[in-house]
Amino acid sequence: MQDTIGIPACFSSSDKFADDSAAVTRSGQSVFMSVYRSKIADQSRLITITWCKNLLLHGLSVSVEEGEDGDGQYTCKVELKPWYFWRKQGSKRFLLDGKAVDIYWNLKAAKFNGETEPNSDYYVAVVCDEEVALLVGDLKKDAYRKTGCRPALIDPVLVSRKEHIFGKRKFITRVKFHEKGRFHEISIECKNRCDGRRSNGSGSGSFSGGVEPEMEIRIDGYLVIHVKHLQWKFRGNESININKARVEVYWDVHDWLFSPGLRHALFIFKPTMSSSTSLSSLSTYSSSSSPPLSSLTSTPLSSQTGSSGSIEGLNANMSSDFCLFLYAWKVE
Repeated sequence: MQDTIGIPACFSSSDKFADDSAAVTRSGQSVFMSVYRSKIADQSRLITITWCKNLLLHGLSVSVEEGEDGDGQYTCKVELKPWYFWRKQGSKRFLLDGKAVDIYWNLKAAKFNGETEPNSDYYVAVVCDEEVALLVGDLKKDAYRKTGCRPALIDPVLVSRKEHIFGKRKFITRVKFHEKGRFHEISIECKNRCDGRRSNGSGSGSFSGGVEPEMEIRIDGYLVIHVKHLQWKFRGNESININKARVEVYWDVHDWLFSPGLRHALFIFKPTMSSSTSLSSLSTYSSSSSPPLSSLTSTPLSSQTGSSGSIEGLNANMSSDFCLFLYAWKVE
């Protein structure tokens, strides 16, 4: 069921548009999806906040899961064209298991600063049973005043975040690995290194002129992962420490190297239990210290996480753990 308000071009007709690589490629939009778990209508349900951006406009979509089986969802979509001022603030209501669910948004003064999702001066709220089940944005006082409702007794949990971003060699995003933590900048760069040798021309992994592709991943400017000979190590994983938080990093860049046309690489950043060793600076563990993932180097990550890249493919029994899925589309 959908309640549509001026569906922008960067939204497809399907609710699962962000899982359709072809749709993302055709429209060329950046897509950021944040999935939360919260109690709505007496059940624990998933709420998805989706922001998209193309050359002309921004779009917002709020989806609420109908039931725990995840078979259906109620969706409200908002188009943010510069000349439609009235659509930048509003509310919509639908019934879920006989109970009213209200979605409020105020984006009149939202500052995007060239990004896909706003940085400040906005709110999006989901309300049920006179409680604000989910509130995103920094205008929290305005949201509570507008809704006239109290905060939920149980805080919502950020389950996963999925991003589609475009670039030539360098891809940058900002993310919180923990809800109460600060934002960290993730930078991924794929570059070519000349080793002075010439290729023998045998096999698809040979690169002419002695050029060796390599990849660097930086967190807040610190180099945490450096992969040389990327044509042989196009799938892998390592563990890194960010202050006291341990994060597992998985990558699959096969299509960057061996598939023609516009293709994406997939990176997964998954915080795990805090290390017992207190580390105040960024450091990298060896691959051998990572939990075993025997099929990682032979099986694409997209297959391991399912066609939608859902968190359940990695961690079915720990839905409260956050996971970032980053789809990096390389534009030549």
